[in-house]
Amino acid sequence: MKKIILLAACSACFIACKQKPVSTEANKPLATLFDKYYEERLQIFPLEATSIGDSRYNDKLYVDFTDSYRAKEKIFFQKYLDSLVKYNRDELNDDDKVSYDDFKREMEINIEGLSFHDNYMPLNQFSSIHLTFAQLGSGGVIQPFKTVKDYDDWLQRAAVFADIADSAIVYFKKGLENNIVLSKALVVKTIPQLQSLVVADAKKSLFYGPITNLPKDFSEADKKRFTEAYTKLINEKITPSYKKLADFLQTEYLPKSRATSGIGNLPDGKKMYEYLVRSSTTTNKTSDEIYNIGLSEVKRIRGLMDSIKNVVGFKDSLSAFFKYMDTAKRFMPYKTPKEVLDAFESIHKKMEPQLKVLFNHVPKCPFEIRQTEAFRAASASAEYFQGSPDGKRPGIFYVPILDATKFNTTSGMESLFLHEAIPGHHYQISLQQEDTALPKFRRFGGQNAFVEGWALYCESLGKELGLYTDPYQYMGALGDEMHRAVRLVVDVGLHAKGMTREEAIKYMEDNEPITDQLATSEIERYMAIPSQALGYKIGALKLRELRNKYSNQLGSKFSIAAFHDEVLTGGSLPLEILEKKLDSWADKQK
Repeated sequence: MKKIILLAACSACFIACKQKPVSTEANKPLATLFDKYYEERLQIFPLEATSIGDSRYNDKLYVDFTDSYRAKEKIFFQKYLDSLVKYNRDELNDDDKVSYDDFKREMEINIEGLSFHDNYMPLNQFSSIHLTFAQLGSGGVIQPFKTVKDYDDWLQRAAVFADIADSAIVYFKKGLENNIVLSKALVVKTIPQLQSLVVADAKKSLFYGPITNLPKDFSEADKKRFTEAYTKLINEKITPSYKKLADFLQTEYLPKSRATSGIGNLPDGKKMYEYLVRSSTTTNKTSDEIYNIGLSEVKRIRGLMDSIKNVVGFKDSLSAFFKYMDTAKRFMPYKTPKEVLDAFESIHKKMEPQLKVLFNHVPKCPFEIRQTEAFRAASASAEYFQGSPDGKRPGIFYVPILDATKFNTTSGMESLFLHEAIPGHHYQISLQQEDTALPKFRRFGGQNAFVEGWALYCESLGKELGLYTDPYQYMGALGDEMHRAVRLVVDVGLHAKGMTREEAIKYMEDNEPITDQLATSEIERYMAIPSQALGYKIGALKLRELRNKYSNQLGSKFSIAAFHDEVLTGGSLPLEILEKKLDSWADKQK
């Protein structure tokens, strides 16, 4: 793959500003600092190492939400922030300026985040260790189960879960004492997740999967040893821990959980939300600014939806059109999960010729489409799990299919694939991981607004990729775009403007084609992980703004494939740093 050089601030400004020209040589001590940081980071966050295929810490797992562990994290980030004073940014080359700015921001934002007590709510139904742990232990995702060492690694890692469960209860109680408590609606959804992993027979446990699939080349002695050890682990550690957590939440925590929906009512909640807004969007926009952008985008997209309704000849209201698309049998042709997965693969095949026009560079990492595991499907959205940098583990597009006969083709299948799979997350994350020239903190890091903004921007490429020829599929795509616009309104509404869960669900259902079940799941997701949903639309709007900016500046010299390549070269960046990098690229095209 041809390497495109990362660019930062335009070098021409050095003469204009009478600054000393900088060397084009990379700063090796700075590169060493970045490498040292990332190596130490993997030891502190061993699941990150596992996720990128680095097996050195596959036996490690820490109770990282405790105050003592977070104090260790703060010392770690502060040490590396302080280390930057040794380097004069003005004397760095363009590549190193990008890395310096990105690294500095990462240290500062992480330190600031550790000042809040969100760890007093250590679990929720959407993104928590009890779910990650189950995926790891199933043997089907990122924890490898191929060698004897792999199986021994999991025995050591999994033994820590009992401490995690006990500590979670301790910190939930700290939350109760300090009025930092989960919303009742989230607790209600978390309890059955925990209960579903409580089984009387170890062989029926999700965590028995690695034993069911023991490699045939293992010796009989190892097979016997692991079968006994995993059975004991499940019966004596894992199952009791899930049961203890479920019982605590059900009997002690749920009755004391809060009735409010957002974090704005928590101690320091408003301040924490504004921090999360800046963190997730990588901008300095306030929650009010983002709320108003959301209202404007909702109005714009509704106009496009009305036009599609008129094109297909539907005479009733837009809400009636939503209901028709949601309920008409013609839009639910599938009988089995395999048929749903095959339909997504057909979308992939359809757009392959045009992908070559819009992208010069594609990842080497393999790609698969899979059904979401049953234990988490009810609360899951379609999602992408990154592959390993060496390509041994594929990137996986997961699709939750609770009932194939009710899977609706107008749900935005084409736009969903563009976002979660190709060219969205799979292209962006895989190309980033495969770029060995990047410092590892950039190669394996991720900025929410860039990652999700890129994926949403990819949804807007549908017509250029030969999709959205069916007006109902385009309506589905508009529904997905509307979904991200609505998020700006309801996320801010929930956490900064006192909007209730029920009001947010109604606003969502009034403005997009979505079932009550899915709207409820989505709103509860935003309640669980405040601000994360903001990055999509803010990032996509910035990418579209930059594409239009450079197209106008460069005219015939503008290449859409070159633009896409440059956006994806250099990894996931904060939006302000990305724009500086692209400005320099555009200057060189002139």
